[in-house]
Parts: sequence; C-alpha cells; structure tokens
Amino acid sequence: MSDIPFGFGSPDPRDPDRRNTPEGGGTPDPANPFGAFGAGGFDVGALGQMLTQLGQMLSQGAAAGGGGPVNYDLARQMAVQKLSTTGLPSAQQAAAISDAVRLAELWLEPATALPAGTHSSAAWAPRDWVEQTLPTWQRLCDPVARRMAGAWIDALPSEVRQTAGPLAAIVEQMGGVAFGSQLGSALAQLGGEVLTSTEIGLPLGPLGVAALLPAAIEQLAAGLQRKSSEVTVFLAAREAAHHRLFGHVPWLRQRLLATVEEFAHGIHMDTDALQDLARQVTATDPQSVDQLISSGLFEQRHSPEQQAALSRLETLLALVEGWVDVVVADALGQRLPGSEALRETLRRRRASGGPAEHTFATLVGLQLRPRKLRAASELWRKLTEQHGVEGRDALWNHPDLLPTAEDLDDPAAFADRAARHAADLEDPIAALERAAADAPREQPRSEGSGGSGDDPPARPVE
Repeated sequence: MSDIPFGFGSPDPRDPDRRNTPEGGGTPDPANPFGAFGAGGFDVGALGQMLTQLGQMLSQGAAAGGGGPVNYDLARQMAVQKLSTTGLPSAQQAAAISDAVRLAELWLEPATALPAGTHSSAAWAPRDWVEQTLPTWQRLCDPVARRMAGAWIDALPSEVRQTAGPLAAIVEQMGGVAFGSQLGSALAQLGGEVLTSTEIGLPLGPLGVAALLPAAIEQLAAGLQRKSSEVTVFLAAREAAHHRLFGHVPWLRQRLLATVEEFAHGIHMDTDALQDLARQVTATDPQSVDQLISSGLFEQRHSPEQQAALSRLETLLALVEGWVDVVVADALGQRLPGSEALRETLRRRRASGGPAEHTFATLVGLQLRPRKLRAASELWRKLTEQHGVEGRDALWNHPDLLPTAEDLDDPAAFADRAARHAADLEDPIAALERAAADAPREQPRSEGSGGSGDDPPARPVE
C-alpha cells in the first residue's frame, strides 16, 4: 500500500499509481486535462494547465467576437478553417453551373406562371456555403440559444440567482462559445454534403442567387452512377424553381422563418429534470451523466403551441416541395434522360431526412421533414389538370388560399372545392344567387305563436 498522503501524487515517475501521465512522466495528457483530479492524486501542474486551457477557450471566444447566446464568429472561423481547401470549384464547373441554370430557367417558363427568380448563379465551395448561409442560421439559432441560456439561469434557486451575477456572465460567455463551437462543427459537416442553397426547403442563401455545390453533386452522381452534367441540370431546375417561389411570393420567406422562430420560442427546460440531474449525477462516475441523457431526461416535450407551429411548418414545407416537384417534372419532361429516377431519389432524400435535415434537428431541435410530400405533389398535379398552370399558381397569392394539413389528406376534394371557388370568382352574381337559393328560408310565424303576449298586433297594409 502506498503511504503517500491523500491528495498528493507520487514524485516517482516510475510509480504505477500515477494517473494521466504518459509513460509515468509529469506532463498531463492533453486529451484529458481534467486528469488532475484522477484517482492517482491531485496534480497541481495539471490543474494549472487545465485552467490555462479554460482561459484560452474564453479568450478565443472573446477574440472571435464573443457575446450573446451564440458566438457566430467562432462558428464561422471553425467551419471555414475545416473547409478551407475542400471542394473548391474549378472554372469549368462554374461555367457548367451557369449554363445549367440558364437552361433550367428556359425550360421552367411554360411550366409555371411565376417569372424567373434568379438574377445570378454561383458555384459554391463548402466554405462559401457557410459564409453565405450563416446570417439565416443566426436568425434560426438565436431563439433556441437564448431560451436554453435563460432556462439554466431560471432553474437556479432565487438566492443563488441574486448572488450569481458575475458567474452568470461567465456561464453565458462559456455557453456562447460552446454553442458556437457546436454550430461551427455542424456547419462544416453540412457544408460538405449539401447540394444547393435551398435543399432543406428554406431560403438559406441570398435571394435570387442560384447556388450549387459541384463537389457534392459529383459525389451524388457517382453514387447514382449517372453523369454529373445530368444531375447538375436537374438540381439547377429545382434551385431555380425554389427561387421563383421565394422571389415572387412575398409572404412565403417570412412565413417559413417566422414559423421556425415561433417553434423555437416555445422551448423550455424542465426544472424538475434539472433537480433530478443534480441528485442523480455522481461525481466519481462520469458515465452517470451519459446514462441520464440516454434515458431521455432532456428530450423536448412539445407544448400545444409548438405542435401547432410544427404542423403548420410541415404543411408549408410539403406544399413548397410538392410544387417544386411537379413544376420541375413538367419542365424537364422528356428533355432530360433519367429525370424521373432523379426525382424519386430527391423525394426519398427529403422524406427520410437527409444530412441537412438531421443537422438542423440537432441545432434547432426541429425536424424539417415534409412528411406529406407525395400527397402535396398529388394535390398540385390535380390542380394543374383541373385549373391549368395559371389557376394552380394563383393559390400562392395569399396564404389563406393554400391547402391545409387536412386538405393534403384528401387532395381530390380540395381540387374540386378550388374549381367551384374559381367559378365563383368568374361569375360572382351567379355565386350570390346560388348562395341565396341554398340558404334556409325564414318561415313566417303563425298567428298567436312565438313572441311575447305584449307584442302589438300587426298593422294592416294601407
């Protein structure tokens, strides 16, 4: 048995009881700076290095513009650094994307009443995608981060909150650095997988810029064993169709982003769960935290308001994706070999949740999955057949004209109602006459029935 006093490590580097030291040396393991508190004793040098690393993390956050619930400058630096030399497009790829967008816009003209929504095209490297979409990510992530940061402070006892001013500021800064670091890692991964700026159905990039990522497109084409030029034209048509909606339906962009924000504002922390965590976590058993997390302790419980926002968002995303699906299918038709197979591939990618959807779920706590994509496509197809392109696209004039979640369950019934509504708009006088004929007629009161006994007798007509 060792006779070294409790709390101190052995000075002998050959002592097998020493922990967290490579080959018995006194330098802490960089992968585990908290090893100063290991079972082998307390290492003052390791503690100093741990505190130095913590200070460096906070200084890095401050140097990167630390402040607020998320350190977005740190997120940008991390993501761009990881993607600095990844997927850089060549001049030939940029020219191919420009040609594909122009061709797609030409083919889309007879397939939709909405005019072209792109004023330029771009071949993005993954780091370009991060730079161009970060402002939108900031708008989407801020409500979540603020709610999370505020919930942790609110969960503290009142007497602790009153005296934890400086500590709360440090915790907020550390939270911003931690969230920014997580966001940077996620955006770096996502930037290497995403195909276009509108792949997840949200207008993440600049309005009017049809942006495609050739490196990811070539990887997808190789996996499908198809020509990259064929996949590029197909994706360019989808990108251009999305921009026609976002560019010429003025309420759509704001409605999508506002619904995500509304969902995020409803996030709250379960204070009872936090108290359970404090009671159950064992200081000597780091795995106890992992066990609590895996048991579902911190899974979100959606409020009724969040469920309503989620339903509206899923319906709107399904309508957007379904409209794009039908319009692109009509535009490409027999012009592009294999377009139907590519259409089915993108459908499954969106319905099952691709990498973009999973990353967004991690960052915001929301799954952007259009669960009724096929039903929405069927509805837009029926509307096209019954009302033509003009009548179908006129439904985007106002959000109240669009189908609801219930309408997606019965597309044929909505198409019939839309036909009657269109007929009423063409002949409003006939519509009023039909409404008057269908209204229940007022029955005349019989003498002595109804009313009070004090009612005066009816006056004879002179």
